[in-house]
Amino acid sequence: MTEEADTIVVFTARSAERIVREGGSQSWVLNAARAKNCTWLVCTQNRHNADHEFSDATEPHGTAFLLGKISGIRKSREEGDEDRWQIAISEFARINVPDAWDHGRNPVRYTLLKDLRIDPAKARWQPMPTVESAPAPAPGTSAVAPARILTIAEAKKALAATFGVKPDAIEITIRG
Repeated sequence: MTEEADTIVVFTARSAERIVREGGSQSWVLNAARAKNCTWLVCTQNRHNADHEFSDATEPHGTAFLLGKISGIRKSREEGDEDRWQIAISEFARINVPDAWDHGRNPVRYTLLKDLRIDPAKARWQPMPTVESAPAPAPGTSAVAPARILTIAEAKKALAATFGVKPDAIEITIRG
């Protein structure tokens, strides 16, 4: 009998700092039911998409650079990616496993952590930061997005995604 996969490996062009800041790795097309049975997230670096606007890759191509303890599989909060998923993590550890990516065509795969030669007992685990203690933005960037007009519907949709509820469950009160 074969062991059931305990790990999701993703091939991402995002940095560890961004994955931590966003609460996990996103936006993935995956089997949510299967993903919910996994314990570990391993992020491997994709440098081939380093010129895309969403990329802030920092590690050598194909290297496993982040190990996370999966805390949930959530709908992606990114605009236009409502059919995709975020792999949320509760703790993370920086790792360095060269050539961990299997060169497969699918950027998401399921495997066993032991098959990747990663021992979670040897990892230096860190808790995910809270909003108050989140890491500072990268030099040359701003933590504050430029001001723009936001509709009530957009605000409800964003808050609903953040809290995992439907937009009609959000009530907004404006006092002026």
